[in-house]
Amino acid sequence: MLDLRSRFSRFLDAAPERLHFAAHSHHPWPDVTRAAHLQAWDDAARLVDDKWEHVLGPVLEEFRAHAAGHLNLPDSGTIAVAPNTHEFLKRILSCFPADRPVRILTSDGEFHSFSRQIARLEEESLAAVTRVKVEPFASFEDRFRSAAAGEHDLVFVSQVFFNSGFAADVRSLVDAAGERALVVIDGYHGFMARPMDLSAVAQRAFYIAGGYKYAMAGEGACFMHCPPDWGPRPRDTGWYAAFGALAAAQPGQVGYSADGWRFMGATFDPSGLYRFNAVMRWLRDEGITPAIVHAHAIALQQLFVQHVADIPALGRARLVVPEDEMRRGNFLTFETPGAQDLHAGLTQRHVVTDVRGNRLRIGFGLYQTQEEVSELVRRLQGMGPALA
Repeated sequence: MLDLRSRFSRFLDAAPERLHFAAHSHHPWPDVTRAAHLQAWDDAARLVDDKWEHVLGPVLEEFRAHAAGHLNLPDSGTIAVAPNTHEFLKRILSCFPADRPVRILTSDGEFHSFSRQIARLEEESLAAVTRVKVEPFASFEDRFRSAAAGEHDLVFVSQVFFNSGFAADVRSLVDAAGERALVVIDGYHGFMARPMDLSAVAQRAFYIAGGYKYAMAGEGACFMHCPPDWGPRPRDTGWYAAFGALAAAQPGQVGYSADGWRFMGATFDPSGLYRFNAVMRWLRDEGITPAIVHAHAIALQQLFVQHVADIPALGRARLVVPEDEMRRGNFLTFETPGAQDLHAGLTQRHVVTDVRGNRLRIGFGLYQTQEEVSELVRRLQGMGPALA
């Protein structure tokens, strides 16, 4: 089993007593990101006003190449970047006619940046939303396909659902959307956590993800793959979207590029791009792929489940995604009435997890070994009544 703890020494040594089991929430950054962060500062000092030619040139092109390579995209030019995925959501929503509600098909398991926004639009009849229940997982894709038979403008669904860890068949969901709806896959909990090949749907589906989780680059490094011919002129448009506007504007119209630049925004903190590039170079040099990351996480998950099998609050029956279901991300979700108490008890014992209602999520990453899992189990066993 991999032991890469020395490559995360800055984060791990900052609080040696801390056990971090929330890679799905905020992944520790490997040490290579520190030099990259400083390089962003040094480049700003060295280049001053000319910084953006460098950032939007070599730095961005490297970022795009890394993201496209891991997703097996045919053209890295379809990648746009932004500080967060919510910026992309707003631009996607601005692609639709303004004279009627946007008809949206989605699931009931989407992350808050999407679910909150469309709920707010619903309040003012600006969106008409159909939500397909993710659970039971076995029938989700069939039920989603059936729902997709209706008339929709936007189909938005996660690759890995944040509140359970279930991983959907992206190709199946994209195919179900038909030929008219704009399709967006939220890949934030899947990118760099599981292998992902978008080549078959690259001309059809948007894909959004970022550096905060398994890309290990922290905040401010989000991206979106923008398939050609879909959403050609978002109304929410920043001045960077004017760069390389290859498609000639009609008289009285704002021009847009045909590639990913059309979804770009405006001035942002570029340090996240530097950190992302440094992580991707490190992984490449180490020969670490998303398949290896996923296999490492699954092995640690299996070890943990074996050790807590006799603990009522965390037994196999509490798993939201069953142990034998391989369609899952790199975290485990336990549904139990005592989730809040478990989370609080673990926090007191310097164990970082997270809780959503009665669901406790425990995540696994490259910075952990069997030793961390064993120590987590030891601290759990010391909690006594909270485990009943």
